[in-house]
Amino acid sequence: MAEGGDSVYSSSSMEKEFEGFRSQLEESGSLRERIRAVAMEMESATRFMHSGLLRVHQSRPVPEVLEKAKVQIDILKELYRRLAEILKECPGQYYRYHGDWRSETQTAVSLIVFLHWLETGNLLMHRETEEKLGCTFNFLTSLSPFRCVIFQLRRIPRYVVNQVTAGDYDCPRKVLKFLTELHAAFRMLNLRNDFLRKKFDGMKYDLRRVEEVYYDVKIRDLTANGDPIGGDQGTQA
Repeated sequence: MAEGGDSVYSSSSMEKEFEGFRSQLEESGSLRERIRAVAMEMESATRFMHSGLLRVHQSRPVPEVLEKAKVQIDILKELYRRLAEILKECPGQYYRYHGDWRSETQTAVSLIVFLHWLETGNLLMHRETEEKLGCTFNFLTSLSPFRCVIFQLRRIPRYVVNQVTAGDYDCPRKVLKFLTELHAAFRMLNLRNDFLRKKFDGMKYDLRRVEEVYYDVKIRDLTANGDPIGGDQGTQA
């Protein structure tokens, strides 16, 4: 009789234990669905931003391109606020769910870095990224800021070529200075032989492409307004 009683007790305890597991799984699944719904809206916002920023390669006025792209930043900021509210329901479990919005965040940061560069000619700092997206530090620790910077660099050579085609002959000089300084800064890092290292190694090819455009413009003696450099020298004489 004792053994039977132990068996019943064991079965009851097991059912209670697994009932708790079932409840946790359902709560986790519901939470993840809400997070993924926000992530899908993030993906949509970044897609619109990317589409808008591509117009800069069509020689569209930069202020016009930036104005439309910045609308999506406001949308992303609101989405991160909503995501933060959801995560308050599962304190201490941030890294359990962060993979559900990691890719979207990386894309968003990469585009915002490029947008900021177009607007200022400077690199967007980590703190400034948090301010633009209204994020706490936790939202950005799940991705490499260096990776986002390198992704952004892939867009610059194409931009330089198109700007020169449109008559902005001073663009290669300014961009080359920026890329040279950034490349030197990256060399300060002890990058291991991983994905980031490979991307960094590819940076030199982007730098070389801009150098080629710059030297081509220089050899042709063109200034920012398309006049020969010799013309300025003649004026000084």
